[in-house]
Amino acid sequence: MRLVEGVADVDDVGAFVERLDAVGARHGVTVQAFDARYVVSRAHLERAVERAERAFERGANVAHDRGVEILLYAAGRRQIDRALTMGVSPGEQSVVVLVDAGDDDGAAEDEAAAAVERELRPASTLGAFDEGRVREYFDVGARELAVVDGCLADVVLERVALLDVEK
Repeated sequence: MRLVEGVADVDDVGAFVERLDAVGARHGVTVQAFDARYVVSRAHLERAVERAERAFERGANVAHDRGVEILLYAAGRRQIDRALTMGVSPGEQSVVVLVDAGDDDGAAEDEAAAAVERELRPASTLGAFDEGRVREYFDVGARELAVVDGCLADVVLERVALLDVEK
């Protein structure tokens, strides 16, 4: 898995997603863009990829598209329309784009990541999440944070892991 960080100026979400999908198809990898304000860590997306992969192996996937299934796990939700909030939207925004071959084909991932980089202005975006936005999106209240052993990022990772249990 490779993560490409940067700033995207998205005039047309559909066209932007189509360009990323074309990169994925050309290199035989999954490419999924995320609004960086919702991504709490690299581990957040790693866990989403692991869970999505397991869902496909078990035939328990909700989405037919691997990128969408990864998005569902990252969002901790089974509803695609609600999970799309974590995706890109129109305008200038910080993004994290996941590039994953699924079979450890590092060369394909590297080539695709380089192509994705050309779609973005370089910037460090991973880990610069919006705490209030994340707390609201994942429904994490002050009481929950006070009693957990860890931080907000740990609670989000738990939400990703618990999605399997909630099906």
